[in-house]
Amino acid sequence: MTTINFGRSTRPHCLILALLILSLLGLQSLVAAQETVDKSHPLIVFMTDYGTVDDSVAICKGVMYSTAPDARIVDLTHDVKPYSIEDGARFLYGAAPYFPAGTVFLAVIDPGVGSARRGLVVKSKRKQYFVLPDNGLITQVEERDGIEAVREITNVAWMLGRKLSTTFHGRDVFSPVAAHLALGGEWTQVGPQVPAENLHRVKISSAKSGSRGITGHVVAVDGPFGNLVTDIAAEDFQKVGYKHRDEVSIQLNGKPMSLPFMRTFSDVAFGKPLLYVDSRGRIALALNRQNFAQKYHLSPTVTIIIHKAATD
Repeated sequence: MTTINFGRSTRPHCLILALLILSLLGLQSLVAAQETVDKSHPLIVFMTDYGTVDDSVAICKGVMYSTAPDARIVDLTHDVKPYSIEDGARFLYGAAPYFPAGTVFLAVIDPGVGSARRGLVVKSKRKQYFVLPDNGLITQVEERDGIEAVREITNVAWMLGRKLSTTFHGRDVFSPVAAHLALGGEWTQVGPQVPAENLHRVKISSAKSGSRGITGHVVAVDGPFGNLVTDIAAEDFQKVGYKHRDEVSIQLNGKPMSLPFMRTFSDVAFGKPLLYVDSRGRIALALNRQNFAQKYHLSPTVTIIIHKAATD
């Protein structure tokens, strides 16, 4: 019998090469499997001002599931302040970066329902789709992510029949369109292209820096906690010279106030106020385990002035 000797130097290299090939094949299979899962379970992020006391949200979900039964529907919120396009735009802006390309955002805050306002599908440069009325809801997403293209919703085949309600386009127009997109329908079929410069936009408040400090606005109340959210960016606040644990001199709704700049709520005693940078990189005001908005009887959009830190 003849014995073939591959040599000590050849065998390890062959083994390493074989393992590398197997690893690459396994990685390709995993990626393919993930892509298959993503395509078979499309993602719709749903936001309205409908509330949950009646059947409106459930009806819209029923329409979507009827077209795309394997879709995953994530409720962003259904408690947007009624008719508040500005709040809806802010929520879309805050949530979109945490979802993957291909996600379909369905946003129905629509005080102009039944009027001449257009229904749109907007594709951002992050490859996400936004199904919404042309009333400014896309404003903040556009400013940050950019827009690749826009189409007006006119294709009746993508709607819930030809006889549409004049007051419930969330059910009859926007929900079925979102479902068709999630199902993999070619989005250009939804209707004709619209120049992005022709979109309606809302005015978003912004803080202004001056020689004496920063003038901004309270733009929201943070859910049930009552924290006041401002339009002052953390990087702008840094320029006025405060460090952590410094007392910050502010004017809130015309009234002077001093409160410490802290990292988190528990850095102050129970019921005590603080100024901090919130999870979205904005300056906010809070009471530790109490409701700032209720205690001081404040709501958007009051003015806040942060004075420059005193220098020695």
